[in-house]
Amino acid sequence: MAHRDDPQLRLPGPVVSAIRVELPRIADEVVEQIIAEVPAYEDAFSGPMGETIRTAVQVAHGGFLSLVSGRSGGGDVRTLTRSAVDGAYQLGRGEARSGRSTDALLSAYRIGARVSWREFSEQAVALDLEPRVLVSFAELVFAYIDQLSAASVAGHNDESATAGRVLERLLERVVRLLLAGSPEPTVLAAAERAEWVVPTTLTAIIAPEARVAPLLQTLPRRTLASADVAELDAAALLLVPDAHGRRRAAMVRSVAGQGCVIGPPRPWLEARSSYARALRARALGLEGDTEEHLPRLVLTADPEALADLRERALAPLADLRPATRAKLAETLRAWLLHQGRREEVAAALFVHPQTVRYRVGQLREAYGDRLDDPATVLALTLALGVHAEDASVT
Repeated sequence: MAHRDDPQLRLPGPVVSAIRVELPRIADEVVEQIIAEVPAYEDAFSGPMGETIRTAVQVAHGGFLSLVSGRSGGGDVRTLTRSAVDGAYQLGRGEARSGRSTDALLSAYRIGARVSWREFSEQAVALDLEPRVLVSFAELVFAYIDQLSAASVAGHNDESATAGRVLERLLERVVRLLLAGSPEPTVLAAAERAEWVVPTTLTAIIAPEARVAPLLQTLPRRTLASADVAELDAAALLLVPDAHGRRRAAMVRSVAGQGCVIGPPRPWLEARSSYARALRARALGLEGDTEEHLPRLVLTADPEALADLRERALAPLADLRPATRAKLAETLRAWLLHQGRREEVAAALFVHPQTVRYRVGQLREAYGDRLDDPATVLALTLALGVHAEDASVT
């Protein structure tokens, strides 16, 4: 006589035989109850997957009867028949491919356990199975179902992980093609394979690798991500779909303070233009929205040209001592930016207005009437639009 704490159980032959005869009917009952109680399976059993699930139910029942009949390890749940475990694992993989969740799968298992135990116990009671053996029988039924459900969940997780890696590679290929400026048909074919619906615009964001996962939680679902971009060190590229117009401000706020550099929105096939600007801004040590740094980006677009312009525009100060030359250049920059308003220039330079007056006098002595010439003012404004150290020129 079996004890409820004993994992071994061997049912009498007549009980096993009676249950085995009913297996097809019990399997059908399980399937019907799953269809009735789990919405995700409402249409699943009408196609090939339905036959697969019906077969898996019958295999699982057969494996269980092999256990309790003593034909597979004397009824030890830990020695489940290999076909039942493999079937449960493959069922889980199939469910992942079908797009159903593990919640639906586990609900189906719970229903299957309930229906199976009801049918098994009716046969056992009808054949006068002793109560204590019946209790152990119940425990073994539900332990067996737990083992099978665990195998199915493992299959589901493995398939989901594999599918996720494949999809990730396909999406990264879309990124590579966009950055390479590939022809539209090539990119469209790659996007279709990745099941990625093309947007109207894409906006490049260069983000620290450690921030990619949390950022993706706040950005649109179709955002492309790649940590395999040659020019980026410890950073990743995100391509955000349709973050233009009024949506841009919200997107910028969502990534603020994360150490990101945000390029401009561009037509989706021109995403590399957005990336190029973000990359330039990052090289200059800038963060945030590149739209806020346009003057500096323009002025530093050609460093050699800026250096030549700066040298020519500041030639009248070339013979002065370095310290004097630096002070006068700084004053000239502030004077141009504040349109000659002495008080504002003084406040910007943290000096007395008289000091500004003295320095402007020196500048007029050096430049003469050229300080009133629009062409000279334009050249000086461009040359001094950024600080010398910002422009990487001397």
